[in-house]
Amino acid sequence: MKHLLSITDLSREEIDVLFGVAAEEKARAKVRTRSTPLAGQTLALVFEKPSLRTRVTFEVGMAQLGGTAVYLAAQDIGLGRRESVADVAKNLGRWVDAIVARTFEQTTVEELAGHAGVPVINGLSDHEHPCQALADFFSLWERGLELDRLRLAWIGDGNNVCHSLLLLGALFRTDSVVACPPGYAPAPRVLEAARALGGRVTITTDVREAAAGADALYTDVWVSMGQESERERRLEAFGRYQLSERVLAFAKPSAVVLHCLPAHRGEEITDAVLDGPQSLVLEQAENRLHVQKAVLRTLLGTTGAQP
Repeated sequence: MKHLLSITDLSREEIDVLFGVAAEEKARAKVRTRSTPLAGQTLALVFEKPSLRTRVTFEVGMAQLGGTAVYLAAQDIGLGRRESVADVAKNLGRWVDAIVARTFEQTTVEELAGHAGVPVINGLSDHEHPCQALADFFSLWERGLELDRLRLAWIGDGNNVCHSLLLLGALFRTDSVVACPPGYAPAPRVLEAARALGGRVTITTDVREAAAGADALYTDVWVSMGQESERERRLEAFGRYQLSERVLAFAKPSAVVLHCLPAHRGEEITDAVLDGPQSLVLEQAENRLHVQKAVLRTLLGTTGAQP
């Protein structure tokens, strides 16, 4: 793995290694011990979109590994406007050891990787969110769920997080079911790629069909950043796709609830489900830190035993 632009950059074996390193980092955090394998190294955070979890977990993670992070907001660079993506990448590659990019276009992340000469991590694009999906599956894995026997129900928009989950689920042979309104299904090329990897993916418009017998139910906001002009149309389209107590009742009694946050409470999910005993949302958020530290260590060549 030279970059992490998409889940398709990973093999199942590499994911197993990442999960092992993430578990090691989480165990260290619990007893408040630190190793500093990235001492002297610097990470640039190039963000076109605002963030809570992505920014904090990468900055804190880099600090805990002994390195430094530099945050660059959209107004600091004017990526592709004030300066070309290629020129930004070439300059950053002379100063830093790795780049996290949080962008609108997937092609922006790919262009940064093509010119930087250092590892580039997709911290979110409109097409994929691989760090989130890795944290999600790590959260299920550490719960002891058998991922190759898992039924994962996605309820809502077939968006970037959904794309990464379907691709990652394919590597684990997870049974993935997406319930969404007509016109809001995952991208055809993602479905093709997931199925080519051996993934079992079903698309339906029926929430009950998706939730029935599920081990995990996942939802996300109906209106993402950049879609504000579509808000009314989306709220109308997704009105029947709320993850509520009624929907949760169709799943297995042991089912867990996932949400990548931020949540629009009362829209895609109810308070009772989001804050309920089956919710893993805070574990997911915490595990972003540990999984991303594993990604950083892997990309920067420090996944061996640490003192």
